[in-house]
Amino acid sequence: MKRLAALACIVLAVACATKEPESSGGTIVGEVSDARNRARVHTELAGAYFERGNMGVALDELRQATTADPSYPQAFGLLGLVYMELKDTGQAESNFQHALKLSPNDADINHNYGWFLCQNGREKDSIKHFLQALRNPLYASPGRTYSAAGLCSLRANNPKDAEQFFQRALRVDPDDPTSLLQLGQIRYRQGNTEEARRLVSRYNKLVSPNPESLWLAVKIERKLGERVSEQSYANQLRRRFPNSAEYQSLQRGQYD
Repeated sequence: MKRLAALACIVLAVACATKEPESSGGTIVGEVSDARNRARVHTELAGAYFERGNMGVALDELRQATTADPSYPQAFGLLGLVYMELKDTGQAESNFQHALKLSPNDADINHNYGWFLCQNGREKDSIKHFLQALRNPLYASPGRTYSAAGLCSLRANNPKDAEQFFQRALRVDPDDPTSLLQLGQIRYRQGNTEEARRLVSRYNKLVSPNPESLWLAVKIERKLGERVSEQSYANQLRRRFPNSAEYQSLQRGQYD
């Protein structure tokens, strides 16, 4: 099962600073008065560098954050994400767990730790942390967590729960791409072809089609007997993704 880019880089809310890091001679400047504020500023800067892919500088900022305030959970949560990106699972897990020890009910940290667990073969454990994130009534991003829980439920071979999570995600955000595509796959397998068509058509209008969405569209139109539409999607798959596994399946006529 493919994973969409929207879920590949999920960051803490505090780390999603959009401002440009201020620098002078290569050194970020800015003085604040107390330890918590210093930790927060360094964590925000680390988030900006994380988003740019500059993990070395992000780590340096986070070391300064945790030195300034060893009790600031968001710094340790972002450390978990950085080490996750660096494929250092031991350090990632240690920092996620420490962040949750400091703030057990933090929705963003629970979400990110859940995603880490899912990526490391611990899908069932991940669901507990997604649900913990969703218990927070002030959580600003429940849709992404329902969607992530759906993906991880599929990986755990639990399509019934996955279906419910994707439905809940779409109630929160009717245009969530991951949930549209994955629920479309589920509906197709259930034989609800018209609903599958509606979902994948919506997906292909919202984001650039990928091999998975085009292949699903081919199979749906074929099952509905719409040969012109089927050929149109097949041509897109051939033209845009000739090396994909989906196009190889098309060439072999392996529709199901």
